[in-house]
Amino acid sequence: MTRYYTVAGHNFFIKGEDSLPLWGVIDNYLPFETEERDCLFGMEVSMESVEFSKQAVYSQNGSEEEQRLDLYSVPEGWLLEMAPRKDMDICARMLFSRDYSRAKVYLQGGLAKQRFGLDNSAMVLFAFATATLGTLEMHASVVANSGKAYLFLAKSGTGKSTHSRLWLENVPGTELVNDDNPVMRVSQDGKVTVYGSPWSGKTPCYRNVSFPAGALVRIRRAPENRIERLPLVQAYASLSASCSGFRAEKSIADGLHATVASVVGSVPCFVLDCLPDAQAAIICSDNVRDH
Repeated sequence: MTRYYTVAGHNFFIKGEDSLPLWGVIDNYLPFETEERDCLFGMEVSMESVEFSKQAVYSQNGSEEEQRLDLYSVPEGWLLEMAPRKDMDICARMLFSRDYSRAKVYLQGGLAKQRFGLDNSAMVLFAFATATLGTLEMHASVVANSGKAYLFLAKSGTGKSTHSRLWLENVPGTELVNDDNPVMRVSQDGKVTVYGSPWSGKTPCYRNVSFPAGALVRIRRAPENRIERLPLVQAYASLSASCSGFRAEKSIADGLHATVASVVGSVPCFVLDCLPDAQAAIICSDNVRDH
């Protein structure tokens, strides 16, 4: 069985045996199904147990509670090994080509671990394959209001989702677009659009919608609520820190740089020092929607 999907205008496919139990638990992809067969990349799912001759390239740093992501160079291309936590054994391996167009994902464990492996493989491959195409896969929570999207950026655990919830509760007309991994894309005419995706962290918000970008807001915990617009250089640093990509690869790094520069040149960026309260959402919305 092969299923086709489109996210932010980029098409890809997932292939596997018809009897694969995983098909029954990946409803997050259903809103993004398409009949389009012209794909940027594709993934084949396998339950085989495999070993590779590999050379370490990158290991994600962080606490034991964070995901384990280890990238290797192998004769066939690249190898990504994954686990839900850094203190857990590897449960998924993705072997993918140097041009990021094809991948085979080897899954182990129960359905929850299989879905983790598939989702993370798709997110990584999407970020790598689209990096030179004016596209940013973000680590952010995003809401829409009055026809525009507002992205909240922050380190994990700082309060992106909380701030989105405060908008939903206190700013009339607000809707949640995605709570963890939205996508931004710059069109040839320079317009920046924000898209929902099949990946949304712990919040099941998988919406195939898009909105013009209204503003980017970096959230910082503080004893009082205060917002200010960032100058261009600081805006670049703020956005760059929250987009996915393998910067050790020159083509990806160059692509991300060009896209981030385009975004901050046309979308206002702010920093919000705030408490997790209703007034923070009101102050934020009053300021960013004015722009």
